[in-house]
Amino acid sequence: MTIQVGLQLYSVRGECAKDLPATLAAVAEMGYVAAEPWGYDGKSLEWQGHAAAEIRTMYEDNGLMCCGIHLSPEALSDDNFKRTVEFNHILNNRFLIIAGDEKRMSTIGGVMQLADMLDDLAYRLGPEGMFTGYHAHPFDFAMLDSGWVAWDALFSNTQNAVIMQMDIGNCAVGGGDPIATLRRFPNRARSVHLKDFGGEPDSVIGEGQADWREIFRLCETVQNTEWYVVEEGSEDGIGFEIPTRSRKALQRMGK
Repeated sequence: MTIQVGLQLYSVRGECAKDLPATLAAVAEMGYVAAEPWGYDGKSLEWQGHAAAEIRTMYEDNGLMCCGIHLSPEALSDDNFKRTVEFNHILNNRFLIIAGDEKRMSTIGGVMQLADMLDDLAYRLGPEGMFTGYHAHPFDFAMLDSGWVAWDALFSNTQNAVIMQMDIGNCAVGGGDPIATLRRFPNRARSVHLKDFGGEPDSVIGEGQADWREIFRLCETVQNTEWYVVEEGSEDGIGFEIPTRSRKALQRMGK
C-alpha cells in the first residue's frame, strides 16, 4: 500500500494567517495531496476566520484531502464535542488528534487520566467513522517519578484504536527513540509526522540524523500507517521553501 504525503499547516502558519486559499493552492503545487490544520478548539465551525464549508471548498478546489486535524483537549470536551464532530464531518476528516497535553503528561496520574479520556473518545467517535489520537512533543518522552516514560505509559494504557501520532523529530529531541517506539507499539501509528533532527538550521528530511529507511520500513510493515505528514517549516511559518525542499527530499526517497 502506498502511504500518501500531507503537510501539517502549522509549518506554514504565517502564510495561512495571511491568505488561506493561496496557501492551500501552494501546498498542492508543492506536491502534497493533503493538509492537516492545527489549533482547532471546537468553539465554532470556523478555522482561521473561514467557515468549515468554505475550507472544504478550498481543499476540493486544489485536489487536497484533510489527513487529520490537531485539536486542543477542550475541542473534545462535552461542551464542544458535537461541534467538533460536525466540523470534521464537513472537512471529511477521520483523524482527530490532540496536539499535546503537557500538564497531564507530566505525572503518571495525569497520563492515566488522559488515557481514560482517549479511550472514551475512541468509543464515542467510532460510530462517526472517526478516530482520536495523541501527537508527540519532546516533553512526552520524559521519565516520570513512577519509572514510566510518559509516552510509553500512555500507549500501554489505551486501546489499539487510539492513534499514536509519532513525530520523529520531536521524539528524538525529547530523548526518545522513534524507531524503538514504532517497534514497541505496532499497528498504532496510523499517522506519522515526518521531521528530521540533529541537522543544521533549516535542514530538512534526509539532512539530519534520522534513519529514514528503517522508519519507512516499520511504517510500511509493522505499523498501519495511512499518512506521512510533513511538519518542517520556518520559525515563523512564513514562506514555502522548507516544505518544498522536504517534499522533494521525500520524492527522491520514492515517497
